Amino acid sequence: MAQLVKDVMTPGVAAVRPDASLVEAAQLMRAQDIGGVLVASDSELIGVLTDRDITTRAVAEGVDPLAVSVESVCTPTPVSIGPDDPVSTAVSLMRLHAVRRLPVVDGVRPVGMVSLGDLATTQDTTQDSASALGDIGRAEPNR
Repeated sequence: MAQLVKDVMTPGVAAVRPDASLVEAAQLMRAQDIGGVLVASDSELIGVLTDRDITTRAVAEGVDPLAVSVESVCTPTPVSIGPDDPVSTAVSLMRLHAVRRLPVVDGVRPVGMVSLGDLATTQDTTQDSASALGDIGRAEPNR
């Protein structure tokens, strides 16, 4: 069983500048086939923006996604975790803060993301069992 966040996280970072438009962020999410991006300035994490944030905080409010900055819609100063922290800490933080993704930060520099899907896939693989959550985590996305 993977014990450290660096063993289960998705390495690398999909990030946008705080002044990027929501359209730019959405296009990056589509191109990378992901549901969230980090908001960073000078390699420092400022926030997290998810597809749900765009939908509920911007589109549902009728704002122009070309005219609104990522920084005005993202979740600022998100809960994060280090790559050498235990996986159990990631699970606890996700439960405590009711989040599905945690940025992985080495010092102040984002280095990856750990998601519920990453944890579910890892748990299923290590337990030689098949669960619905693990299957979803491994499935190809709908298009």
